[in-house]
Amino acid sequence: MIMHKRKAAILAALGTAVLACGMAEAQDSYTLRFNHVLGPGEPFHQGFMNWAKRVEERTNGGLKIEVFHSAQLGVEEDIIEQIRQGANIGQNTDAARLGNYVPGIAVVNGPYFVESLQEAFALGKAPTMVEWQNELAGQHGLKVVCLDWVQGFRNFFTNKEIRKPEDLAGLRIRTPPAPIWQESIRALGAEPVAMNFGDIYPGLQQQAIDGVELVYPNITAANLNEVLKFANETKHILLVNFQVVSSQWFNGLPGEYQTALVEECSNAGQETSKVVEAAEAKAKATLQERGMTVVGDVDLQAFRQAGEKAYETLGLIEARNKVQKEIGK
Repeated sequence: MIMHKRKAAILAALGTAVLACGMAEAQDSYTLRFNHVLGPGEPFHQGFMNWAKRVEERTNGGLKIEVFHSAQLGVEEDIIEQIRQGANIGQNTDAARLGNYVPGIAVVNGPYFVESLQEAFALGKAPTMVEWQNELAGQHGLKVVCLDWVQGFRNFFTNKEIRKPEDLAGLRIRTPPAPIWQESIRALGAEPVAMNFGDIYPGLQQQAIDGVELVYPNITAANLNEVLKFANETKHILLVNFQVVSSQWFNGLPGEYQTALVEECSNAGQETSKVVEAAEAKAKATLQERGMTVVGDVDLQAFRQAGEKAYETLGLIEARNKVQKEIGK
């Protein structure tokens, strides 16, 4: 009887040890479900897939990133709120939306704020930008993994030619639902209409909006040339994208996993940004082949001057000047 009891105790101890080891192994495996609104044919999607592959390889499968295109996990604003609550979800987003939590960071989305990849890549380490990122993480639960993803120059795509700000008068232009974005488009001469990316095509068909401001690859990927005639090269925003995850989730990762996530995000982002530059020219040529007219003789100086009003309205002139000085612009 005593031997049976000892045997049972030993087996129980072994079972507990095995269970504990299994739990430890389970805790060493992490998954990030990453959401973005772009289609599977966009350069960014492949870039996110590259990021995921490199992180998984670098962590020997310990950290996996599952990429969901076309907002499969939900609307961007809703996803950001889930991230803030600690969910293991990531989102490709922009300074305009992050400005809802830390107002100053919205300047990155302002008219003509940065105008080259070199300037954009310098933003991540600018002291003021670092302060804002720390505030997002510490006070709002949003960890910026990196911001080296540049989606290209945004232009106005309409059904009439646009050469100066006055030409936009009365036109309803789709924008994401964020103050800096709406004020930027208003300052440049149009009437902003907040609308989700997936609603653009039917919105144009139903004439709920008169045009959009997007990058060239967005137009080809979504076939918006079917409902728009002119590409007006205002280049009013060089769109810098931020990859965000939950601060709580990020802090729970092993240190080497955190490093891998951040470094590979930056590497893939900079590579993808250069791919996007090349894709812009290709998409532009494709749109011209499809019958879209490119308006290149735009009065950029007039648009630059008009854009100043957005910074004034939102009280962001000082913040803009400070960051631009830090990156040498």
